[in-house]
Amino acid sequence: MESVEPVTDGRPRRRRGWRIVLIILLVLALLGVGGVVAGGLYLRSVESDIERVDAFEALPQEERPQVVAEKAMNIMILGSDSRDPEQMSGSRTDTIILAHVPQDRKSAQLISIPRDTWVHIPRSKDGQNGGRTAKINAAFAWGGVPLMVQTVERFTKVRVDHVVMVDFAGFTEIIDALGGIDVNAEQTFTSTHAPYRTYRKGVQRLDGEAALDYSRQRKQFPDGDFARIRHQQQVIKGILDKAASGGLLTNPAKLNDFLQAVSSAVSVDKKLSLVDIAAKLRHLRGGNLTFMTSPTRGTGQVGTESVVFADDEKAKTFYDAVRRDAVPEILSTGR
Repeated sequence: MESVEPVTDGRPRRRRGWRIVLIILLVLALLGVGGVVAGGLYLRSVESDIERVDAFEALPQEERPQVVAEKAMNIMILGSDSRDPEQMSGSRTDTIILAHVPQDRKSAQLISIPRDTWVHIPRSKDGQNGGRTAKINAAFAWGGVPLMVQTVERFTKVRVDHVVMVDFAGFTEIIDALGGIDVNAEQTFTSTHAPYRTYRKGVQRLDGEAALDYSRQRKQFPDGDFARIRHQQQVIKGILDKAASGGLLTNPAKLNDFLQAVSSAVSVDKKLSLVDIAAKLRHLRGGNLTFMTSPTRGTGQVGTESVVFADDEKAKTFYDAVRRDAVPEILSTGR
């Protein structure tokens, strides 16, 4: 197993965030282990420090998808990396994941929706934006979380139960606290960002800074942003696997530092209860997760914009399975 060695250029290394959008789910799942009263009380104290966002109250309720599988749960996770060298505006979310947790709570499916997916965006509440097709992440810039929820619900026909927003700045410390994570690079490549690390093909250990950098890489790959999504998914799984096996739960100091860092970087909707979610997700581990990407027909151009086109027919079938809580059945049958 190799460690990544950056090619330095004499410039000081800046502290950067990382795009691990499942981090809050990891925390909730870990805290659910054991179900002790003290853990619940501590979780409530952490919960009080987390910022709340109004995700649903402004939505036209009559237009929202109906709930089909009442005990299943769908969580929209939005992430931004404001320190990304390529990030031109902090107002757009560059990571969109719909996390589906079946009613039996034995697994979870994480569905990445490419940020450039060309969809219809409803008109914003102020009437100034939307009402037309655009890249899906424009919804956040035009109408914040409510318009993002409305856009994803209209695109997928799946009702969103909760929203988690992650600001990744400063989260490298969490991976470092775990002693790094392991990823399996599909090929040898060099980062396009300083300090221009070289990642070797195969399994290698990454610290927090390297994991952030790895999750950003896309220009070296023929499928571009889809490679970035794969790298994000690899890092998410690496964190889950390392946290589950790295003694985090048995080290109170480590766990406290971990949770405090998370609470400062996460916002959730007003109705999300960390205590309830922790109990529901207590059995989740890396092996229980399936990473998926929303069905697409590939990329293309609309005017001057490079976009991702959804495969409407496949997406309709796929998201119907999500709505009916039948995704595990599809995965097991291969249909």
